[in-house]
Amino acid sequence: MEPNEIHVRGARVHNLQNVSVTLPRNQLICFTGVSGSGKSSFAFDTLHAEGQRRYIESLSAYARQFLGQLTKPDVDLISGLSPTISIQQKATGWNPRSTVGTVTQIFDFLRVLFARVGTQHCTNCDQPITAQTREQILGRVLSLPEGERIMILAPVIRGQKGEYRDLFEDMLRRGFSRARVDGRIVSLTDDPRLDRNLKHDIEIVVDRIVLKQAVRPRLSQAIEMALELGDGTLIVQTLDDEGDSSRRRRKKNQDLLISSRYACTQCDISFEAPSPQLFSFNSPTGMCMTCDGMGSCFDFVQELMIPDESKSFLNLAVEPMRTKIGKWRKHIYQAVADAEGFDLKTPWKDLPNKARSALLYGTGDKHLTFSWRWSGGIWKHGGTFEGVVHELREKYKKARSGMVRRYYEKYMRTTDCPDCRGARLNRQALAVKLDGLTIQDCLSMSIAEAAACFAQVKLTETQQVIAEEALKEIRTRLQFLIDVGLHYLALDRTAPTLSGGESQRIRLASQIGSGLVGVLYILDEPSIGLHARDNKRLIDALLRLRDMGNTVVVVEHDEETMRAADVIVDFGPGPGHRGGHVVAMGTLDEIRKAKKSVTAEYLTGAEEIEVPKVRRLVSGRPTVASKPNGKRTGRRAKSVKSKSGSDA
Repeated sequence: MEPNEIHVRGARVHNLQNVSVTLPRNQLICFTGVSGSGKSSFAFDTLHAEGQRRYIESLSAYARQFLGQLTKPDVDLISGLSPTISIQQKATGWNPRSTVGTVTQIFDFLRVLFARVGTQHCTNCDQPITAQTREQILGRVLSLPEGERIMILAPVIRGQKGEYRDLFEDMLRRGFSRARVDGRIVSLTDDPRLDRNLKHDIEIVVDRIVLKQAVRPRLSQAIEMALELGDGTLIVQTLDDEGDSSRRRRKKNQDLLISSRYACTQCDISFEAPSPQLFSFNSPTGMCMTCDGMGSCFDFVQELMIPDESKSFLNLAVEPMRTKIGKWRKHIYQAVADAEGFDLKTPWKDLPNKARSALLYGTGDKHLTFSWRWSGGIWKHGGTFEGVVHELREKYKKARSGMVRRYYEKYMRTTDCPDCRGARLNRQALAVKLDGLTIQDCLSMSIAEAAACFAQVKLTETQQVIAEEALKEIRTRLQFLIDVGLHYLALDRTAPTLSGGESQRIRLASQIGSGLVGVLYILDEPSIGLHARDNKRLIDALLRLRDMGNTVVVVEHDEETMRAADVIVDFGPGPGHRGGHVVAMGTLDEIRKAKKSVTAEYLTGAEEIEVPKVRRLVSGRPTVASKPNGKRTGRRAKSVKSKSGSDA
């Protein structure tokens, strides 16, 4: 039979003076008292510490060696203790990849939702993606130059761990002899051995063909087989480096992805089928490769690089270029000027934006002709120009001297990624839409706006069936965040920027959403930083957690929370060595009658914190002094939120 009470006998942790109490289970219990009286020592260092110790001891010896031993609290007896979860006043972490959406798991359900019912759009023309017929795919391959040597590949594994021996054996039985594993062609008869702990890409080699009109039937058969093995997707790898001198030469061993399901016939571009990994900025499949899924880059800033715009480019308007531009570099920059139609001697302030962009960030894939004049004549050569900023980035990466790196860092700042604009995802992921919204549109909304949006999202009947469970989880978790007063946060808000109170309430909302029963929750002042109008929402969330069948212990100074609690435990009578005793315990009415309780004096109105009649005038601007190690000086003041006098 499950016990109805938690018994603690002889607790002597920190300043506790042989405290013995009996706490009812499945109730909202408020630990209060003056600061330093032993509330947190009893809640966290006694109850939670013993709960964690017992949990670790229940594991196997093999698991315990990785977790270590926890010290038993200085207490004679604790019985009736449930599995314990602590939600303390601390940040969720300093990982810049963590966001409100990832911490609450809402982002995980959003990824599934967009992968399953989102509509793919072309990254170039923004038109909805349509399916390609076999004839369209065949025509696309035959449009390659005649005589081109190609290899038809069927992608069967994408970024998954394993050895895949059974797959290789099955493909060998079906008549396939080669595969491309992680970019390398291997023979299936040699039994390729893969590391089971690494992610692999495996494509089966279906056929190798030299393109001619006569091979059309054979090519058609190879395409059919590759689409069947690759679940509607195939890869055409070109093996030659041939082409007319009048056009840009194709890179050797270039891959051409073709899909029968996701392709833009107008732009002649194919895409892989959307998957939840496509919408993850922690996965190479979905992250923006420019910023590695961070959303920001530490890069050179134009305003810092060009302090004096009256100088011309040749006169080192771009200051971090440092050395005088010689003849060789000048002939490269001159080709850019000739292509864009401007003079390198023109002051920077008079250059058009297009010319500035070309010099700093390059001309993209545009083919330029560079002319080098020497005593024997003019030597012309072709190529592309990647820009001065690209040159500076390479110098910064290769710099081994700290002094050189610090020099370049003077012209650098952390800015939004130029490709994803802070969205963290690649172009394909940002081109998938649901009811006209991309996943970034949903993440950039406030929680209140997102809840209203998903409450009335328009889906077809089929989409509604597919998305039912994901939408239910998203709506429920958004409502929990609103209930704890976090409606103003955006889902893409990074975790390190959250306050301790916000982090705690996010974890509280996550625990409510998890639906656990029979757990002892211990919270550390969850109302800190919360506006008074949202305090009732927080208390309702705590009561809901209790009503689910859990015991909720709150270390709190807030009067409204005390009045809502089923049981109040008042520690005191003073701080430090003068505390460590339970001076009163019971319901709100019983606490009011306690004679030794400081809290009771304020709850009854015998004592109160008066509002100053005259405010002290402050002249000048407030300043924050810092110690040499960068830490702030001064005392941490606790705000008084009510007349409870808990901090008196």
